[in-house]
Amino acid sequence: MGNGEYKITYSSFTIDNCPFTTACSLQNSEPEVQVSDTTKMRKEQTVKATKSIKQNQLTVKLYKMAKLNFGGVEENVVTRDEFPLAKAQEVLKDEVVAVIGYGVQGPGQALNQKENGINVIVGQRKNSKSWDKAVKDGFVPGQTLFEIEEALEKGTIICYLLSDAAQIAMWPTVKKHLTPGKALYFSHGFGVTYNDQTGIVPPADVDVFLVAPKGSGTSLRRMFLQGRGLNSSYAIFQDATGRAFDRVVALGIAIGSGYLFETNFKKEVYSDLTGERGTLMGAIQGIFAAQYQVLRSKGHTPSEAFNETVEELTQSLMPLVAENGMDWMYANCSTTAQRGALDWWKKFRDATLPVFTELYESVASGKEAAKSIESNSKADYREKLDAELKELHDSEIWQAGRTVRSLRPENQPAK
Repeated sequence: MGNGEYKITYSSFTIDNCPFTTACSLQNSEPEVQVSDTTKMRKEQTVKATKSIKQNQLTVKLYKMAKLNFGGVEENVVTRDEFPLAKAQEVLKDEVVAVIGYGVQGPGQALNQKENGINVIVGQRKNSKSWDKAVKDGFVPGQTLFEIEEALEKGTIICYLLSDAAQIAMWPTVKKHLTPGKALYFSHGFGVTYNDQTGIVPPADVDVFLVAPKGSGTSLRRMFLQGRGLNSSYAIFQDATGRAFDRVVALGIAIGSGYLFETNFKKEVYSDLTGERGTLMGAIQGIFAAQYQVLRSKGHTPSEAFNETVEELTQSLMPLVAENGMDWMYANCSTTAQRGALDWWKKFRDATLPVFTELYESVASGKEAAKSIESNSKADYREKLDAELKELHDSEIWQAGRTVRSLRPENQPAK
């Protein structure tokens, strides 16, 4: 906070015609803001206080947020009720949002913002497949599509959506364009959290935050076009301007988030890397492969093994879980299936818990980051990746899956 005496006062604020009293006190040399509701607001709403100190003045901003119960734990979230699109457009009306990278997350985030009325430009290398895709998607060279360095110069908010390895390589170029007051936006906490390995240390006079959609850029775009929204986390690493909260939440709404929940850069990357290596991708493939192998070794056909391992899960059961939870899916299965699932799920939990613990520790220690950086920074990483993906593609389980999918009624040619 710096040296000097700061006067502690009681002040009244009004938000949407609802007065609050804020008490400010010094704790550990930082201003702590307590907010008490003097009106009796709706139970599910709460207030977020942010503070900044400029020239020995304490500035407090209050924001309405929704308070929801997640399995007995109350958390603050931001929904479109508290922060509608019109408010996001107002916050971002004078900003130029430069989306750097048009690969995995870039297209969905750029297009959704564009269609939500945000001033978006794209920075991408010319004569690349991604440049051509951006042109095909409606971005105009010299108007809304630029070489990366020109986009960095024009942007007031830099959406840094290159791959983790590419972010490391491009960082010296990005950093020199981060002039005071700009904002640096991520969709992953990797670069900043593991800055001892990445070298990504933002200047102190720019806002730094993230919005991390909980899914692929393809899913973000598809759900936007369906009038739905993908849940996202948000985090503020650095609030240099006092506007970081407004900016990050406005961007979260503008890219099409269903709701936003708060985290920090470290927790985002730890949970994300654990999830990708665990139930979202790595563990689920491992479980599929193990069950399929057992069924095939016991004489079951590829069609039967695939249907009982993958197809029934993805087409019948997981949609029920997504709709109303695991217990509801169980309740809508036969009593025999219920009994077996209830008898066996804890055995699988106990068997995999040590693996997940090992995985989380590997993430937290930085080992997974080091592996990723080393592998993805090699000149031949794409060739090696393609070879590994081909192994999956050519495996019997997924060859069988292609035939099974082709037999779905919706995939049959029209007669």
